[in-house]
Amino acid sequence: MIVVGGGVAGLTTAVLLAESGRRVRVWAREPAERTTSAVAGGLWWPYRIEPEPLVGAWALTSLRVYQELAARPEETGVRLVDGVHHGVRLAGLGSWAGRVPGLRAVAGGLAARLPVADMPVHLAWLRRRLERAAGTVELREVADLAAVPAAVVVNCAGLGARSLVPDPSVRPVRGQLVVVENPGVTEWFTTVDDSSATSTYVIPQPDRLLLGGTAEEDDWNLEPDPRAAASIVARCASVRPEIAGARILAHRVGLRPARTAVRLERQLLPDGRVLVHNYGHGGAGVTVAWGCAQEAARLASPAP
Repeated sequence: MIVVGGGVAGLTTAVLLAESGRRVRVWAREPAERTTSAVAGGLWWPYRIEPEPLVGAWALTSLRVYQELAARPEETGVRLVDGVHHGVRLAGLGSWAGRVPGLRAVAGGLAARLPVADMPVHLAWLRRRLERAAGTVELREVADLAAVPAAVVVNCAGLGARSLVPDPSVRPVRGQLVVVENPGVTEWFTTVDDSSATSTYVIPQPDRLLLGGTAEEDDWNLEPDPRAAASIVARCASVRPEIAGARILAHRVGLRPARTAVRLERQLLPDGRVLVHNYGHGGAGVTVAWGCAQEAARLASPAP
């Protein structure tokens, strides 16, 4: 069995398949630390992903896993962190929100203690877990899913599915963030409008602070925009003034793989082999990773 794609969706799916006793190889175009997943803020929360009824179930499955992983933050990269989603109301969310422990209304929004993944650490941990289950990761460029030499192929190619499937409905949503020294911020904060090209979020990691962000549809540019970076810092400093003087460590850009709906389905190839699609997770790849991986693993089994 070969899983195409080495981001959080591909590695998580490969882990579950390998731990179920399947012989699994991951073919990745680039190392995990260079994927879109590595750029993600890592906060658990459904964002720019459809369809909502299915997303809620996938996200809650993932939430339970991350809550367990947070008991070993140095190893897994996952911690539970308090914070506020400003401008969000329970009434505007799906039924899944009522099952998020501790999610409550506060002045101006919703507060909760949610998982935050340090993505470089988490991706490295996923790879180690996969290797312990006898899975492997290989750097391989795939041009044709039907030509991948395996009885079962799992497509977790993210934005790459646009050309690989091909599926022109997969589109980039460019996200830019700024990494700064943490001046003492211990809680995350977001104010996000799914229809806006900008947002404001502050996400603390153990040794740094992630500031965001942008959501620019159909923008393939991977180069940081200095004006956008300055605007991000200014917006975040308006929420936490101490950020204004924080030393900038890095600029990051990632392309979220947006789609009108996640594609999670089983397809039979003309020669009888099985192709399972698991892509189109938009801005919530981390949030739904384990829920989608469970479904993909089921679809990849001999009798789904």
